[in-house]
Amino acid sequence: WGCWTCLPPHTSIIVCDGEMGVLVVGRLACSAAHFAHLWASTGCSVNSPRSSLTVLSTSVVHRFSCSAQSLGERKKRVVFLGTPKVAADVLDTLLDAAQAENSIFEIAAVVTQPSAVRGRGQKLLLSPVAELALHRNFSATQILCPEKAGEEKFLEELLKLKPDLCVTAAYGNILPKRFLDIPAYGTVNVHPSLLPLYRGAAPVQRALLDGVKETGVVVAYTVCAMDAGPVIAYESVIVDDIIKAPELLSLLFTKGTSLLLMLLPSILNGSAAEKAQKQDHSYATYAPKICVDEAWLDFEETAPVLHNKVRAFAGWPGAKAKFQVCSPSGESKELELKIITTKISSSVIASTGEKRTVVLVGSAFLVQCGGGTVLEILELQPPGKRVMTSQDYFNGLRGQQLKRL
Repeated sequence: WGCWTCLPPHTSIIVCDGEMGVLVVGRLACSAAHFAHLWASTGCSVNSPRSSLTVLSTSVVHRFSCSAQSLGERKKRVVFLGTPKVAADVLDTLLDAAQAENSIFEIAAVVTQPSAVRGRGQKLLLSPVAELALHRNFSATQILCPEKAGEEKFLEELLKLKPDLCVTAAYGNILPKRFLDIPAYGTVNVHPSLLPLYRGAAPVQRALLDGVKETGVVVAYTVCAMDAGPVIAYESVIVDDIIKAPELLSLLFTKGTSLLLMLLPSILNGSAAEKAQKQDHSYATYAPKICVDEAWLDFEETAPVLHNKVRAFAGWPGAKAKFQVCSPSGESKELELKIITTKISSSVIASTGEKRTVVLVGSAFLVQCGGGTVLEILELQPPGKRVMTSQDYFNGLRGQQLKRL
């Protein structure tokens, strides 16, 4: 110890004590003078380090162990779990951050749902997260795709990775206790709601269905109960009456990723776990998975309800409604239209004529709904065709009349 201040940078160091064992292991990545300043900032004596070791607190050890730049400690190993496009965007941002010179973590592996049949061609395709991982030069052994997170082989592979932390974002699989016991600093989830509200698989869609004016994103610890773990931090977002589910989902995960990156140092030194707030389970609401049949529009419901459905079901499965096309000769046929963009109208449809008749006013179809309310349809998509404006679709009717069913 007498000449430690003369040591050059990158010298391996071990700070230890007979009673407490090894406290800090790493490399002197900074100058000796800077290390002396860091040591002094703990309140310990720089000139007599041997006598001051016994008063080192856990928080002091965390301060040293979390600073990869100060001590040259190995980067923390993070395993990422996610499946859809929004999760791939989270992973992409984390990978960029991990490659920064001063990063304290690395993405050691990726866990995602197995390949599934998707798209019009019904081809077996990798998940967006798996595709991104391959694009970012992950090896096949670094991309794990278990059917269930409790599979014995998968848990053995995860143990071999020795993760310090697992991060989940729209993974879509239940994590059992055996999984949660593996990472040293636990598992944290980026969840797009203000927990305990909207726990479950479809928090954004359910929030839009309810017409909420505010939602948000949290970073929370994962426990065995669904979305019930302590919340580390959250960010609120004001919801306007135009935004649709895909845009809101992307916005929330973007904000959630920034929040996660800000929190990672405290998560990876253990201090976040001490400060995380338990949820009040008495306020919990749930957001079950969306069913395709929910996306059908019933015009006996009010326009605000239907407008919220269009926003919530945008992307997948897409809101649909049944209409009747009537020719001047009296012939008619039924068809299904996907409703893309709507707004709640302040217009009043004249009482003359049939209630079911859809009229074009300006560039929008006006549809009379329950409670005397009116819904404006701005964009729609006929079967097998592109998305088009209501004006374009009206022009294609060539004098035929459109009625709602």
